[in-house]
Amino acid sequence: MPVPKKRTSISKKKIRKNFWKKKGYTAGLKAFSLAESIFTGNSKGFNSKGFGSGNSKGFGSGNSKGFGSGNSKGFNSKGFF
Repeated sequence: MPVPKKRTSISKKKIRKNFWKKKGYTAGLKAFSLAESIFTGNSKGFNSKGFGSGNSKGFGSGNSKGFGSGNSKGFNSKGFF
């Protein structure tokens, strides 16, 4: 089984750890920004009139076709949930 020959320096560990943290921080920042724009209605990629209005194909469209909708064929007659 291959193992490293020498110990990784503390500075190299810090660089790698900070890079990993920065990736998580930017992903969280983007998610928060998207949620804020959807909430305020300033989003251009989603239905900006509100959730569940009209024929929106994204989030909040009253017709759920996911799990537990009642018409599941793969499970028993009561549905999965």
